[in-house]
Amino acid sequence: MNINDLRKDIDTVDQQVLDLLNKRAELALEIGKHKQKTNRSYFAPERERQVISKLTTANKGPLPKTAVQAIYREIISASRALEKPLTVAYWGPPATNTHMASIQKFGSSCTFVPTTSIPDVFSELERERADFGVVPIENSTEGVINHTLDTFLSTNMKICSEVYLPITHNLLTLADSLDKVERIYSIPVAAAQCRNWLQTNLRDVEIIDVSTTAKGAQLCAEDPSSAAIASSLAAEVYGLKMLAEHIEDNPQNRTRFLVVGINEPGPSGKDKTSIMFSVSHKAGSLFRAMSAFEKYDINLTMIESRPTKLTPWEYVFFVDVQGHVKDAGVQKALAALGEHSLFVTVLGSYPEAE
Repeated sequence: MNINDLRKDIDTVDQQVLDLLNKRAELALEIGKHKQKTNRSYFAPERERQVISKLTTANKGPLPKTAVQAIYREIISASRALEKPLTVAYWGPPATNTHMASIQKFGSSCTFVPTTSIPDVFSELERERADFGVVPIENSTEGVINHTLDTFLSTNMKICSEVYLPITHNLLTLADSLDKVERIYSIPVAAAQCRNWLQTNLRDVEIIDVSTTAKGAQLCAEDPSSAAIASSLAAEVYGLKMLAEHIEDNPQNRTRFLVVGINEPGPSGKDKTSIMFSVSHKAGSLFRAMSAFEKYDINLTMIESRPTKLTPWEYVFFVDVQGHVKDAGVQKALAALGEHSLFVTVLGSYPEAE
């Protein structure tokens, strides 16, 4: 077969794919009607996980697993938008890592709303101006994001999903070469993660702190003698050149983000539960409380503490465990935890991201 014959076959397959996609869309519309009648959430991360997991397992190639996941993320996003268009708030401005994580989780068929701070994301949800919010929770090299943990002390929002995003840093600028860069806009964490590259290539250049990497890109777009450490999406959004790519010191660096909202996903088969609790200020209190997880063989994936900000030297503990709140073992562990705690709050059970 020559190339024209092959292209005709592709055209035929494309028409078949389009017909099937529209058939799928019709079914999604019917599901949307059922959800409306039963007041069920239009975002079902447990179902989406099962769909993509089943397809990637059945995939025999030559499409790689990551391509199948990306394609179906957009198919699901478009189908979900037919059921109900979603508004997703994120820590902005546009082109932050949180924005990129939002797109990775929800696909492009959503309205994305930037906010100026992490608490503002929760505020958009509480005021019902957004359906879901996306916030960072921890970075593999820099640790937990305290602003996010602290906000859970004063909100009723639940965690309903999570997503991991590989963090890559690029040097963006309007300048033609490194020797024309007089200042760099960056958040402190990003500059720290590129310390070795900066010491080697821009040792004496001033680094100016900004609130987000995207904000740095915004300022850089107005300052031809500057550069910014930011994402490739920021280069596209703000019209900047990538003078150097992947300047991060650790190529394994990634950040975990949480999706927050009001719905509570059911079990997906591989879940995580986030818990907030406090214990009395007495010797052995924390040990007795934490023994509940060991007793029922519940694996912990994160533990952090934050001051209550009400009484000096009293703390609230945040714990992530594997399993769903409806699992028998998790239920028993939570009951035992409650016996040794002042309070226990389940922040959410949701599909565990890869």
